[in-house]
Amino acid sequence: RKLKLLDDIVKEKELVAQKTRHKLSACRLRIEMLAKQLDRVDMEIEKEEEAGNVAALSRLEAVSNRLCTELEREKELELIIALKLKQSMLEMWQIETEQGRHEILRQGLEKDEEELQMQYQERGKERIWKEKLTALQAEGKRRSRQKKEEKARKEYEERKKKILEDAKRNHERAVSFLKQSTARLVREEIAKEEVKAREHMERRIQAVLSLKTNITSNREKLQTLQVLNKAKALEAEKEEMKMKEAILAEGGNVVKEILIHKRQLKHEKEKEAFRELQKSRKIEIVSRILQEEAAIHKQKKHQSRPKAVKARVIFSCIFQTSVLSQQSFHSPSPYSLVGERSAPGGESSENTPQDVPWERGGDERDKTLLEPEFPGLWSQQYDLHKIPRKEVDPTQLAIRAMKKEMSEGKAEEFQTGIFPKQVMPGREHKGCAFHSKPSCIHFKDFDVGQIYKKKIILTNASYSVNYCRLVGISEGLKDFISVHFDPPGKMSSGMSCEFVVTFKPVINESLEGEVMFIAQTGPFSVPLKCTVKSCILALDKELIDFGSLVVGETISRTISLTNSGALGTRFK
Repeated sequence: RKLKLLDDIVKEKELVAQKTRHKLSACRLRIEMLAKQLDRVDMEIEKEEEAGNVAALSRLEAVSNRLCTELEREKELELIIALKLKQSMLEMWQIETEQGRHEILRQGLEKDEEELQMQYQERGKERIWKEKLTALQAEGKRRSRQKKEEKARKEYEERKKKILEDAKRNHERAVSFLKQSTARLVREEIAKEEVKAREHMERRIQAVLSLKTNITSNREKLQTLQVLNKAKALEAEKEEMKMKEAILAEGGNVVKEILIHKRQLKHEKEKEAFRELQKSRKIEIVSRILQEEAAIHKQKKHQSRPKAVKARVIFSCIFQTSVLSQQSFHSPSPYSLVGERSAPGGESSENTPQDVPWERGGDERDKTLLEPEFPGLWSQQYDLHKIPRKEVDPTQLAIRAMKKEMSEGKAEEFQTGIFPKQVMPGREHKGCAFHSKPSCIHFKDFDVGQIYKKKIILTNASYSVNYCRLVGISEGLKDFISVHFDPPGKMSSGMSCEFVVTFKPVINESLEGEVMFIAQTGPFSVPLKCTVKSCILALDKELIDFGSLVVGETISRTISLTNSGALGTRFK
C-alpha cells in the first residue's frame, strides 16, 4: 500500500512539474513578445521625436510604460514559476529516492504477486478438471438413466401388449359364455311360457267347467227364488187386501192410505241406506282428522296449546254437525204426520211402521229428538223428497265448518295481533322475527333538493320458514320517503332480503318515523330518522382544576372546544 502511495505521489508530482514547465514556457513566450513590442515602440518614439509629433509621442510613451510594466510583471512571474518547478522537481527526486530505498521490497512484492497468480492459475486448472470430471459423471448418469427408461418403456409396452391380448382372449370367452347363457335363458323362457300357456289353458278349461256347474246350480236357485218371490207377492197381495178391507171398514180413503204405506216402506229403506252411508262417512272423516292431527303434531311440535284446543273444538263442531245432519234426516215427514192424524181411534204414532227405527235407538234418542238442541230448527215443515241431497251431505257441512273456523281464526289473529310462537325443541324465539341491518335507517346532515338512497337487509331470525310483506310508512314521511321492496316469498331461517329507501328532502326539518312490515309471526318495523345539519359543540373538560397554588403564582390551563356537527357556528 505504501509503494502504491509513493507511485501515485510520483505520478502526481510529474504531472505538476509538467504543468509548471508549460506555464514557464508560456511565460517566456509572453516575455519575448513583450520585448519585441517594446523595441518596436522605441523605434517609433525615435521616429516621432525626429518628426516632432508631440501627440503621437505622448501616446507611444504611455504604451512603452505599459509594456515595461507588463514585462517586469512577467519576469517576476517567470521567477516564481521557475522556483515552483525547482521545488516540485526536488520533491519528485526525494520521492524517487524513497522509491529506490524500497526497491528490494518492490521486487519481493512483485515476486509474491507472480507466485500468487501462478497459484490462481493452478487452482483454476484444478477447478476446470474437477468440473470436467463432474460433467463426465453427469453424462454417464444421464446415459444410464436413459437406458433404464428405455428398458422400462420396452417392458411397459410388452406388458401392455400382453394385457391387450389377455383382454381380447377374455372378451372372446365372455362373448361365447354370454351366447351360451343367452341361448339357455331363451330356452328356459320358452319352456316357462309353454308351461304358463298350458296352465292357463287348464285354468280356462276349469273355469268353463265351473261356469257350466254354476249355471246349472244358478238355474235351480233362480227357480227357487222365483217361487219365493211369487209366494211373497201373494202374501203382500193378501196383506194389501186385508188393509183395504180394514180401511173400507173404517171408512177411509183406500188409495191414499196404500200410497202412504208404500212411501213409508220406501222411506224406511232409504233411511237404512243413509245410516250406513253416514256411518262410513263419519268414520272416514274422523280417521282423516286424526291422521292430520298426528301429522301436525309430528311436524309442528312448537305450536302453542291454544291451537290444539282450537283443533279439538273444530273436531267437536264437525262431529256435532254430522250428528245434527243425521238427526235432521230422521225428523218426521209430512206423510208420517198425515198417518198419525188419520190413524183410527186416536192411536199414537208409535204403532205405525215409521217408528220402528227409533225403537232401536232407545228412550234417550227419542227424548233428544222430542226436544232438539237448537230451538227453531224444526219449526218449519220440510219435505225431504224435495230437498237436494247436497244440502244434507254431512261431509260438505263438516268441511265448510272447518274452513269457516280456520278463516275466522286467521282473521282474529290479524285483528287482535295474536300470532303463533316460534318454538323449537328446548328453546323459544322471543322478540322480532326479522332483524334489519342497519337497525335504524338514518339520513344524516341532508341538503334540501338532493336525493339520498340506502339499502337495508332484512334477515329471518326466527326458527322456521317465514315471510314478510310491506305494510307502509309513517304518515309524516309519505311526502319525502319512498320504499322499493319486492316480496321474496317464503324465507327459511337465516335467509335475508333487501329493500331500498329513497329520501327526497323538500324542507329543512328533522323527521322521524318507521317503515312497517308484517310477518307470519306478527308485525314489526324499522325506525327511520332524518336529521338536518347542526352544530354540536363540546368541551374536552367538565371541570377546570388548578390544584394547590402559592400566593403570587400564575397557572394556566388549555380548554378545547370542538364542533363535531356539519354546521358551522360562532361563539364567544
